[in-house]
Amino acid sequence: MDNRAEVREFLMTRRARITPEAAGITAGGNRRVEGLRRSEVASLAGVSVEYYSKLERGAIAGASASVLDALARALQLDETETAHLFDLARAADGVPTSGRPRRRAAGTPVPRQSLQWALASITDGIAFVRDQRQNLLAVNDLGRAFYSPVIGDGGRTPNLARFQFLDPAAREFYPDWEKFAEMCVAIMRAEAGRDPHDKALQDLVGELSTRSDHFRTLWAVHNVRTHGAGTKRFHHPVVGELTLAYEEFALTAEPGNVMLIYTAEPGSPSAERLRLLASWGAEHPAALDAEGRP
Repeated sequence: MDNRAEVREFLMTRRARITPEAAGITAGGNRRVEGLRRSEVASLAGVSVEYYSKLERGAIAGASASVLDALARALQLDETETAHLFDLARAADGVPTSGRPRRRAAGTPVPRQSLQWALASITDGIAFVRDQRQNLLAVNDLGRAFYSPVIGDGGRTPNLARFQFLDPAAREFYPDWEKFAEMCVAIMRAEAGRDPHDKALQDLVGELSTRSDHFRTLWAVHNVRTHGAGTKRFHHPVVGELTLAYEEFALTAEPGNVMLIYTAEPGSPSAERLRLLASWGAEHPAALDAEGRP
């Protein structure tokens, strides 16, 4: 896999963000580079300047795990960034990552009935499944009501990234829109490094880069992250402000797909608003059906 440009830009952006002081290096005057020099990274990683320069040009194929670990320490990569570096190296070596097939069909799979049953059994929280391309594949009843602005009027499979960057309603739905945008792109960037053969993801990145200046700018930063767990704020058009905790679970039966569950703190205003949203969804099934079911 020729991913040299991806490797080069990732290493350069990581090097540029570290100050000599943060790396424990006494900085001299007349520095003409942002962040560390290549020679400084090489010294911190215990490799020659020539070899590090080769890596930063994108020639990462064949790099050993010990070299990658040393490079991660020198560049102060976090766990997600380190995993991304190893994914880039495996891709350069032509090795599939995470047990996934090297190429996927572009079509969107139909969720298994047992998965639909599992989602339906979650009644007090928003539960949904998305794939590595940010497609919203399946939701429970509360999730369908919650994501009604994203699901829209049906048609193609709802996509969280398209909604984030191409639908003006996203800026109202996500009060912290800038933060959500950065998270969305960083998750997609990590997925792209994990499976660079995913043409559907490449096509989505190309579409968003063409249609959204903001996406294109964030994509060029090369930040990566995993979702995991946390708290988010939303503004739903039916019930208003919601502060929800989320947990992400990998679906081992469908590598690459994850289930996310959003819940509210018991007894909080958000918990009451979720109950109101559930009631609204139950009272307006026809409206939700018209908006399309994933």
